[in-house]
Amino acid sequence: MLLALISVFGGIIDNTLAWLTAQTEKVENTFTYGDINLTLVESDTNLDEDDNPNTNEYEMVPGNTIEKDPVVTVLAGNEACYLFVKLEESGGDVTLAGITHDFDDFLEYEIAEGWQPLLDAEGEPIDGIYYREVGEDTDDSSLDYPVLKDNKVLVKETVTKAMLNALDDPDALATQYPMLTITAYAVQQANVESALAAWELIGQ
Repeated sequence: MLLALISVFGGIIDNTLAWLTAQTEKVENTFTYGDINLTLVESDTNLDEDDNPNTNEYEMVPGNTIEKDPVVTVLAGNEACYLFVKLEESGGDVTLAGITHDFDDFLEYEIAEGWQPLLDAEGEPIDGIYYREVGEDTDDSSLDYPVLKDNKVLVKETVTKAMLNALDDPDALATQYPMLTITAYAVQQANVESALAAWELIGQ
């Protein structure tokens, strides 16, 4: 009799017991990638004799201002980055009447506002390297950064006819005409501790 009652009671418990449960909506995490893309363009079209679109030629007249408008564009959708420009001066090396001249004796220019000279580990400027910090694109727009102040290069008034002629004179030991080469680079800011560290990643 007692065993029968226990059996019936146990059956009642088994039929009424329920666990408390709940479930959320699932969250799916898809990992894509960020990117940085650049362009470097000029509006002028003084192409060289081979019509190379990246090589322009200009006549130097002492005291003249040459319009030059290189612009670095960080394209839409960029990650926050360190943006660099490298300005390399070459040519203009002539020895005339025992006096040696170089690029700086022919031309001068200034960097546009917003660019900072890149400093080495000792705090000294690295020649020809400038940078700026660019934030992440949040409104899907490209960003333009002029390179040269007032978009110009000045031919120095102290340039003489003899200096100009010497550029074509093999006896004057000329290497080449004065040339200003500009290159732009970008490196992500995320997980890169400084502009110098970013430049070292470029390996220039």
